[in-house]
Amino acid sequence: MKNRFIKQLAIILAVAMIAGLMAGCGEKAVEEAPAEQAQMEDITVLLDWVPNTNHTGLYVALENGYYGEEGLNVEIIQPSEGGSADMVAAGQGQFGVSYQEQVTYARTAETPLPIKAIAAIIQHNTSGFASPVDRGIETAADFEGKKYGGWGSPMEIATLKALMEKEGADFEKLEIVDIGAVDFFGAVETLVDFTWIYEGWDGVAAGLKDYPVNFIKLQDVDSNLDFYTPVLIAEESYLEANPETAKAFMRATRKGYEFAIENPDEAANILVKHAQEIDPDLAKASQEYLAGEYQAEAPVWGVMESATWKNYGDWMYEQGLIESELDAEKAFTNEFIEE
Repeated sequence: MKNRFIKQLAIILAVAMIAGLMAGCGEKAVEEAPAEQAQMEDITVLLDWVPNTNHTGLYVALENGYYGEEGLNVEIIQPSEGGSADMVAAGQGQFGVSYQEQVTYARTAETPLPIKAIAAIIQHNTSGFASPVDRGIETAADFEGKKYGGWGSPMEIATLKALMEKEGADFEKLEIVDIGAVDFFGAVETLVDFTWIYEGWDGVAAGLKDYPVNFIKLQDVDSNLDFYTPVLIAEESYLEANPETAKAFMRATRKGYEFAIENPDEAANILVKHAQEIDPDLAKASQEYLAGEYQAEAPVWGVMESATWKNYGDWMYEQGLIESELDAEKAFTNEFIEE
């Protein structure tokens, strides 16, 4: 009888112990469930053009897991139709790559687009007019009698005219040809004398090719033309409704560009991994150039100044490119960049 009682007691204790262990496991499973079931927030970033070194920080943040650390599942896409500003305003992407000119047009249009710049990818305008040295184009005065290849933008025409008039040259003596998407080298070899390029891409490419060029950098000719290009943008109501997501996105993106500044070669490799059509040598040379341009003298990457927005907005208004003046303070914000 005693033995039977002891056996029954042993069984009861064993069952109790197993139940306790299961309960403990159950509690642990419940405690860990939130982390396991945490939802990643889907984010779409719309590029302004084909992938290039302007976008490297985005791809670094994606590749190195910075977005994932912030709970963001980011997809970077190149729009097949339409500009990034229109698409971001329409809610087809939470964030986009644009430029100050496009944001200014959007905000001063008859039906304004509610987009806002949230970071400057590059602190200064690195673009300008480039030509083979044998064309003898050293200043805007030398544009007379030459053939310019561009894309037909009113801002492009206004810029050429303003620079020529500043040098006392006759704008009517410049021939303008729409060359579409033909690159700098193809254009100046067969079609025109000079085009508008970014020093950090075509300028660097010319150096790699040992192709001597004269380059007239816009920021050196007129400080009003030292505008932000490119910038990151978002739609205003999205920012108001999702400030923490915007901050998380910017934290990760800033880390991506800071990595590119400190590690240009490795960053170039990451870009080429995601955009295999890019020549690796060009990517690395361009990345070396932009490592000193992304942040330049700014206290942190991405911050913008109202004077830059006002100066270029006023210039566009004076040139008749926009019908109403830009409210510079509302066109951008630094609030999502943590200093």
